[in-house]
Amino acid sequence: MPGTLSPVRTAPVATVATATLTVATKGEGFVDVTDEARRFVEAAGGRHGTLLLFMRHTSASLTIQENADPDVRTDLVTALDRLAPRDAGWVHDAEGPDDMPAHVKTLLTGVSLAVPVVGGRLALGTWQGIYVAEHRARPHRREVVLQFLGETA
Repeated sequence: MPGTLSPVRTAPVATVATATLTVATKGEGFVDVTDEARRFVEAAGGRHGTLLLFMRHTSASLTIQENADPDVRTDLVTALDRLAPRDAGWVHDAEGPDDMPAHVKTLLTGVSLAVPVVGGRLALGTWQGIYVAEHRARPHRREVVLQFLGETA
């Protein structure tokens, strides 16, 4: 039996709001930016629409992941290191041995997200958070472009 569809709500795209979020990372790992995304939607007056997030780098990425148990993020770093190890004989190493593995990890995880906004709230699941995934060993300042498209209050 197919799934059940909720009632369909339509609204014109009346607003496009944009801001840039600068995130300081501490090196390889995940930085939770869910609260910043919520504040942006609130500041934009977003009611119904879509929050778009875009990472402006090729060695860091964006992901929606478990936000309750930090062991999940630790295990994800381990998994990504297994998929793109530093000692794999990469040719590109202009910025060090973690340079090419960081690009591969970004390729695997992606640089953009789309999150529905319903009733002024991000439509994330109970255990979901929005994260910047830093794939380099040393700290960086990363830029994420946030854009809300939709109906405002």
